[in-house]
Amino acid sequence: MALRRILHLDMDAFYASVEQRDDPSLRGKPVVVGGRVGERGVVAAASYEARAFGVRSAMPMSTALRNCPHLVVVRPDMSKYKRVSTTVFELFRAVTPLVEPLSMDEAYLDVTENSWHEPLGVNVARRLKQQVREATQLTISAGVAPNKFLAKIASGWKKPDGLTVIAPERMEDFLQKLPVDALWGVGPKTAARLRRAGIERLVDVRTQDDAALTALVGSMAGWLRALANGIDERRVEPHRETKSSGSECTYTEDLTDLGTIQSEVAKMAGSAARWLEKRDTLARTVTLKMRYTDFRTITRSHTADASRDAASIIDRAVRLVDKTDAGRTPVRLIGVSVSGLGALDEPPPEPAGAPRLPFEA
Repeated sequence: MALRRILHLDMDAFYASVEQRDDPSLRGKPVVVGGRVGERGVVAAASYEARAFGVRSAMPMSTALRNCPHLVVVRPDMSKYKRVSTTVFELFRAVTPLVEPLSMDEAYLDVTENSWHEPLGVNVARRLKQQVREATQLTISAGVAPNKFLAKIASGWKKPDGLTVIAPERMEDFLQKLPVDALWGVGPKTAARLRRAGIERLVDVRTQDDAALTALVGSMAGWLRALANGIDERRVEPHRETKSSGSECTYTEDLTDLGTIQSEVAKMAGSAARWLEKRDTLARTVTLKMRYTDFRTITRSHTADASRDAASIIDRAVRLVDKTDAGRTPVRLIGVSVSGLGALDEPPPEPAGAPRLPFEA
């Protein structure tokens, strides 16, 4: 494959930065966007001032307030964030049609060929950073590299307002600096397992024989070995296929009654079935997510013939409750989703080739 110029662009503390931009009284203060104080909400985004106190996205709001008692909590305004996101993505797409959104505030761009006829990816990144600042008064961090894996890591290297370039001749030096949990798909539990086996750095994966590595990470072994060598041949996909849909809710008070829990699951499953019907789409898999009062989170799934029949999807979701501790252990969060999407006669979709490593903005 010819050498590519890939950008990963990521808005800095997006929701919180928009709120600080629009309300000057919030600037310089620890701000989070999320649930109301006293509710069972979580932090959707944290300003860099809040992060200095250990506050992070996805953290329970109660924990965030313990870490930073003078935290300013702002309720989210998704319509406002969407407007800003639309402006930013219009700038991206004016440079190249090869824009792969990952969320409202981050994307991959393949700028190997671009409308500015700019041969250097770093110059494209600089111009886009300036355009975003002028259009939104917000900052964005950029990573420039020959592939998606390295570009993603590079964009988080010098946040906020960062620009990091990993040129082909610098790839090896950069890889040598990375811990093993920089590998895409290696979460805390897998990283701990690898470290117990003496694999501390990303490059240590290279020295493991196939059998030993497979014993540690299963089918991900080949993928992780490729990444450890700086190899990632995934293309930037401008039209990413929807893989799943669903909803979840964190409750103000723990749910203890089994009937109430089943009713909540049924409502979410019905909503997922309506989503399928509206899009004339079928789903093979129904997944139930549940978080208990002690923050243990579990998922249970059932896969069958593709369907969008509401009664069937609801029944399958409710039956999954029997495979949990609901009714015996208080429940604070419930989620239901459908996946394995497609038409009636399509074969089951292939599993994703690369689990996504969460990288906080």
